[in-house]
Amino acid sequence: MNERYTEDETVNAVTRLTRAQLHTFIELEIVSPIQTAQGFVYRQVDLVRLELLCELSEDFELEDDALGIMISLIDQLHSVRGDLRAVLTAIDAEPKDVRGRIGAALRGARPGS
Repeated sequence: MNERYTEDETVNAVTRLTRAQLHTFIELEIVSPIQTAQGFVYRQVDLVRLELLCELSEDFELEDDALGIMISLIDQLHSVRGDLRAVLTAIDAEPKDVRGRIGAALRGARPGS
């Protein structure tokens, strides 16, 4: 699934999005479309991001600078979740005794343990 969307298709697909908002989000670098010879194209992940930005902007009345901070925090959280998933997969591949020692070490390292 490698679908690309033009600016017109993007504005039509994200019902709350205006062309002016789209250009603002690009200028603020909180949406990063792909530059092609025909102009910008957007991926499905960009459309989902734009839906979220419209929701945060309209429903929660976040200003542009707050949107940038919020989306940065969401990106960081998403990255950390991916890292955690990779660590858990690596731990799961270890022998049972190693997994047990790692589990015990983690329990001991948690605040309030």
